[in-house]
Amino acid sequence: MRLDINSLPYYMNHQVWKPGYNDARGLGGDQLQMALSSWQLLYAYSGNERVKQNMKFMADYYLTHSLAPASCQWPDLPFPYNTLIYSGIYDGDMVIGPGYLQPDKAGSLGLELVHLYKMSSKDFYLQSTAGRYLDAAIKIAHTLISHLKPGDGNHSPLPFKVNAYNGETGKLKNNNTNGAVVGEASYTSNWCPTMELFLALQTLDKKNTVAYKNAFTILLNWMKKYPLQNNRWGMFFEDVQGWSDTQINATTFAWFILQHREYFPDWQKQVAGIFNWVYKILGNKSWEKYGVTVVNEQTVYQTPAQSHTSRQAATELWYCALSHDTARKANAIRQLSWATYMVDTDGKNRFPQDENWLTDGYGDYVRHYLRAMAAYPQLAPVSDHILSSTSVIQQADYKGQANKFLVPYVNVNDISKVRIFYRAYDSTGIETIRMEQKPTVVLLNSQVIHEINNSQEQGYQWMPLKTGGYLHIHRLQGTEVTILD
Repeated sequence: MRLDINSLPYYMNHQVWKPGYNDARGLGGDQLQMALSSWQLLYAYSGNERVKQNMKFMADYYLTHSLAPASCQWPDLPFPYNTLIYSGIYDGDMVIGPGYLQPDKAGSLGLELVHLYKMSSKDFYLQSTAGRYLDAAIKIAHTLISHLKPGDGNHSPLPFKVNAYNGETGKLKNNNTNGAVVGEASYTSNWCPTMELFLALQTLDKKNTVAYKNAFTILLNWMKKYPLQNNRWGMFFEDVQGWSDTQINATTFAWFILQHREYFPDWQKQVAGIFNWVYKILGNKSWEKYGVTVVNEQTVYQTPAQSHTSRQAATELWYCALSHDTARKANAIRQLSWATYMVDTDGKNRFPQDENWLTDGYGDYVRHYLRAMAAYPQLAPVSDHILSSTSVIQQADYKGQANKFLVPYVNVNDISKVRIFYRAYDSTGIETIRMEQKPTVVLLNSQVIHEINNSQEQGYQWMPLKTGGYLHIHRLQGTEVTILD
């Protein structure tokens, strides 16, 4: 995208891209967090170093131009919006104005900073700033924990919008044009990234492990007691003035349940219940004659959306894969196909009945396709790609890429035989890799590992498909994997 008139990339100033002129609005509330989330997965899939460098640019700029001062009641959290569009400074909220921020978006940033820390910690070019990402994430977590409350049916444990300086909870206005105040912005259920942040910091900041565990438990218990029971999912979007129930909050929690089934003994029933609510309240049957039901964004904006529909698809495909109940699979795949029609031949991604939103079209779009392919690798193109990892991928190099010489391949006499090299942050983990053909040799930390039948062993499993297949790499002790022809 073009540079804007203040010499920043356009996407650092605006939430909507327009080809001929600048949109009058500033940044979207979760815009950069969503991009970082997608780019982390995209880097592993593509090995494109420019993706990693772009992540660093977005994080570095945002951290140096958005954080509430240490003297605030809510210090070290990012302001989501640039109230003076071309100032290059993020200082408030789109609707309420300067000084207000959104704690749930701060938790999202903290999680993505943890991921970026893990990506950067062994990268020659990025490791010098890796510690700053972790420090910023820890400060965000500590501020959130200091304000955390048990919550109730009308108040989430942290508010949706709050004045960083004096602690005043933001006000909700009537969604109609009269703008009458109808209550406080005290409720949202968008706490999955924050819970993930607290889980991650339990091992990265061990001196505060108990505080992170307690904070995680408070949020988890509230999510189970209230939105999971009454489907009161609440607010997410920065530009909505009054109450709205959003698909992103509901389905993101379904995704969280699927990734953390150990906390949810009745996970299949609970996830299916969330899906049923989504289709009852936000299902859109305008394309039913083509065999697909898609998803509207939220209750106050009943408009079909490519990001929300692809999120629904990816989450349902994971549900199918984990539960072995494939009743939802066909519609989910058609949802993915439907959402591709929003992309023009030149790459711009337009909201089907609206504009080129940089969240819905890019950050909160790309990741859902990558997650869907990880659930069902046969959906991925027949070429070598890392589809998923239980760890963070620090380095990914594919055969023929210009950056392959940057990687210190070990014990490989003929580098032309290297199809994939990657390095993960954690010494244990599982990767799923789509491949054109079965490899001849797989190395883990320079040592040959073998094909296995038991997923509890170290080694790899080959799953053949009609064309090519995919690998499950099971690492019990090692971070560097080399796959040879």
